[in-house]
Amino acid sequence: MNSESQKKWIRFLAPALLLAAAGFAYMAYQPESLPDSIARGNGRLEAQEIDVATKLPGRVEAVLAEEGEMVKAGQVLARINVDDLQAELRQAQATLRQVQESAKYAEAVVDQYESELSFAEKELARSSQLSQKGHVSAEKLDLDKTSKLRAEAALKAARIKVVEAQAAIEAAQAAIERLHANIAESELKAPIDARVLYRLAEPGEVLGSGGKVLALLDLTDVYMTIFLPTYQAGVLSVGADARVVVDALPDLRIPAKVSYVAPRAQFTPKQVETQTEREKLMFRVKVKIDPDLLKAHQEKVKTGVTGVAYVKLEDDVEWPEDLQVRLQ
Repeated sequence: MNSESQKKWIRFLAPALLLAAAGFAYMAYQPESLPDSIARGNGRLEAQEIDVATKLPGRVEAVLAEEGEMVKAGQVLARINVDDLQAELRQAQATLRQVQESAKYAEAVVDQYESELSFAEKELARSSQLSQKGHVSAEKLDLDKTSKLRAEAALKAARIKVVEAQAAIEAAQAAIERLHANIAESELKAPIDARVLYRLAEPGEVLGSGGKVLALLDLTDVYMTIFLPTYQAGVLSVGADARVVVDALPDLRIPAKVSYVAPRAQFTPKQVETQTEREKLMFRVKVKIDPDLLKAHQEKVKTGVTGVAYVKLEDDVEWPEDLQVRLQ
């Protein structure tokens, strides 16, 4: 064989050998055969993302967590500047003091008019008794009646002022409580134990209400999404036992459960009248890894890793030997 022919054979064999090697690596962790009651699908590990966002607009004062860092529930992750809120709080506290003084004055006025009404009632009673004996003129009796009515009206108005002052106190107290709550909300805390996925804002940036500062990954909610045909998805139950095998760790068999089966097909042809066309329908299935297992290995959990998920279509079927749980 001449050198030119050898080069042609090498050009032909090299890709073939690479494909063979890739196929061998892929098959190395695939079960030799699967019973009809076990289905499989390709996917990648994903985790529930949680955004840490501002409640109110403001300037980012500090971001205290780095991408990839593990954080604990309640840990302060960022702070928003509260200078404006502190100024509003001082104003609200001053308003509260003012309306409290107004309430005291209104109560004093009520006391005064209660005394005046009491005096007017006594004068009217005295005038009425004397009038019956002819010792008081009708004009004096009418004057005492008018004085009593005026005292009653003044007392009623004074009591309304007290109610208004109490309402103003409650409003001022509510404003102070709201400002205290907003100041507390300026410290953005981790809602759960999680890993920081992204820093979405940096100190000095001004964000609107709901502005995102960090994105977290809930490492207790890790799942793989696969797609199964109608004849498999139709008999698959939520809660069915599953196994996950990731490309990066092909020797492991990770226990999981089916947590969701889509009610509608994802890939739907325009017409689905025939059986052949119905067989083309694919349904999204979510396979969730055991949360207790994830909690015990949070530091090692990686999302975005590709792999294969296996699911039981029948509860009573046994897993093949190669799909028994293996965590080491």
